[in-house]
Amino acid sequence: MKFFKFIFSKVFLLQLILAIIIVVALVFGALKYLEVATNHNETITVPDLSKFELDIVDKKLEEMNLRREVLDSANYNPDFPPYSVLDQVPKPGKQVKENRKIYLTLNPSGYIDVEIPQGLIRKTRRQVEPTLIALGFKIGDIIRKPDIAKGAILELRHKGETIEAGDFLPKTSTIDLVVGDGSGSL
Repeated sequence: MKFFKFIFSKVFLLQLILAIIIVVALVFGALKYLEVATNHNETITVPDLSKFELDIVDKKLEEMNLRREVLDSANYNPDFPPYSVLDQVPKPGKQVKENRKIYLTLNPSGYIDVEIPQGLIRKTRRQVEPTLIALGFKIGDIIRKPDIAKGAILELRHKGETIEAGDFLPKTSTIDLVVGDGSGSL
């Protein structure tokens, strides 16, 4: 009985109302503080940085109060200048806050060098061509040479020079195949 009497007393009700007012004021103050501290509704539109080199990107981002971080270089894309931006996160046109990092993927200076694998000489053309194509090379001229093994690869050439297993060529290089024509004798 004393408990119910205490709950409905003037002192308790006054303290309860005062506590509710303080909690509401603290929540309202915290929300206003967050709105100011996080620059609520103040955004910057991310520019399209593709095909720009890093020095130009840095100037643009500095003007807009944004930062950059280079993630990595991707596979070479001949449609983009060397060391230019291939991709960015967030994408162009997105809204971001001030001082946000823009993550960039750059175009390398050229194709990577690929090693010529062992064991291509004296294999058939049907075996060698798919291997070279899978490595990213292009097949150029087929040069026939007298040899007993018809269709066997006798030599690989790039720009007229013989290449050996273990040599490195840029990806997408054209390799000419010297193939036996089957007319040779033992």
